[in-house]
Amino acid sequence: MKEKLLPFIKQFIPFSLLMFATQFWVTRFLFPETPFYYNLVGVYSFHFCVTFLMYLFLVFVNTTFFDKTGYTFLATGILKMMASIVFLMPLIQSDFENKIPDVGAFFIPFFLFLLFETIHSVRLLNPK
Repeated sequence: MKEKLLPFIKQFIPFSLLMFATQFWVTRFLFPETPFYYNLVGVYSFHFCVTFLMYLFLVFVNTTFFDKTGYTFLATGILKMMASIVFLMPLIQSDFENKIPDVGAFFIPFFLFLLFETIHSVRLLNPK
């Protein structure tokens, strides 16, 4: 399990830091007047933790039940979407004026983290 998780971690941490720095720069310098409901650290903490835990569970399933890895990936993707809705529920229910920048600031990294997780999951399924 360690040999499958270590390459992911070695790429995941720099990827996350680069994404965070890029979005920090974009929000601070290109949109300095735009108020955000969620702070950037909270959004990236959510994405980092959820993606890491989902991939950790995927590696566990891959090592114990290899034939169920694809189904596990689909199930964790659905769970990740549901967790995102729960995370965004305070914003959705709030009286915050402009919700579109927050939704964009959340879902752009969401899909990039999902792409990263998908690439590594495919490598997990097909190690060649």
